[in-house]
Amino acid sequence: MACCPHGKIGPSILNADLSRLAEQSQVLLDKGADYLHLDVMDGHFVPNITFGAPLVKCLRKQIPDAFFDLHMMVAEPEKWVDDMADAGANMYTFHLEATKNPKALIEQIRKAGMKVGIAIKPNTPVEDVLDLAELADMVLVMTVEPGFGGQSFMENMMSKVEKIRARYPTKDIEVDGGVGLKTIGHCAKVHARLS
Repeated sequence: MACCPHGKIGPSILNADLSRLAEQSQVLLDKGADYLHLDVMDGHFVPNITFGAPLVKCLRKQIPDAFFDLHMMVAEPEKWVDDMADAGANMYTFHLEATKNPKALIEQIRKAGMKVGIAIKPNTPVEDVLDLAELADMVLVMTVEPGFGGQSFMENMMSKVEKIRARYPTKDIEVDGGVGLKTIGHCAKVHARLS
């Protein structure tokens, strides 16, 4: 069995100028980004609010071929599956902590035609996601607390990536938060896909 998918870079558009979002997103792709990471926040699951399906749909019209990984930092992620599928999302990444029935949500996402990502916050034990990871296309390990920019990378989260990688050698594993030139080596060492 082959180990560890090729690393990918999926920059977040969170800090982009929304009035120039398509242009700035295309620059990221032209410079080598493998996909775009869209952080959707609802002001409930996390205290900040970003954007929703209408913005995703507009961006999809401008960038029709890019892979959109929607990181849904929202309460009741079941509510937004169909809207995000209609808007053009390729992957719907929900937080395990935000749903009472993750298996039903996974099925709902697949029926809507999207790939499935499952995210866990820093304080969530990795064991909570290990069995469900088999049903997902990707597991996202947060390396900061979700909902706030500018936080420091939590290197100790790499042990979670290692545990997932040991059980699922070919699974896409994404890390999110505080990844930069000084921290990217830690992510590569444990074969994480990056955001």
